[in-house]
Amino acid sequence: MDRNIGNTLTVTLNDALYTVVTFLPRFLSGLIVLLIGVILGAFLKQVIIQLFGYLKLGNILKRYGVPESKGGADWALILGELVRWFVILLFFVPVAEMWGLSGFTRILNNLLLFLPNVFIAVIFLMVGFVVAKLVHDLVRASMQGISPDSAKTVARVARWAVIVFVSLVVLNQLGIASDLIRILFSGVVAMVAVAGGLAFGLGGKDVARELLESLRKKM
Repeated sequence: MDRNIGNTLTVTLNDALYTVVTFLPRFLSGLIVLLIGVILGAFLKQVIIQLFGYLKLGNILKRYGVPESKGGADWALILGELVRWFVILLFFVPVAEMWGLSGFTRILNNLLLFLPNVFIAVIFLMVGFVVAKLVHDLVRASMQGISPDSAKTVARVARWAVIVFVSLVVLNQLGIASDLIRILFSGVVAMVAVAGGLAFGLGGKDVARELLESLRKKM
């Protein structure tokens, strides 16, 4: 009886030791690959931050009305973090395969497919704020001769219309409530068209009156 128990313990310990010995090289290899991914991701993050600083993109975005992110983190840091985690997850996929985590690999692949959408959404959001600022200044300058108060109001409405429009595009890019976003997208397009028509009508009525008066005199 004692001999059987001893044989069972010996076989169990041998199997456990064999499992550890065979898994250890794969674990160390995967750890090295993952470490390379972490280092490369951190390097690319610093490259993006340095590029923003070299091109002074932060000052340009701030000048064009792009708000600073919450918590003091700027847009360069957000984009850098997205790139860093994308690289880490990209290296983590083969590591998970080496470690025999096939179920976890599917989750990593889904994250890899989603992170580029987040990156593009952030770019869209930054560009949208810049376009909204340009539209605001353009509308306000074109209507300044009519009424400063009206020009300010219409310009503010136009700016927020562009921001809402871009926000819907960003949400659609992230795949959040796609059907609802399409409905709201159509509504915003219609609202912008009506607002643009009114603004053009208010801004161009003096020109139209002068043309009609000139035509009447010639006739």
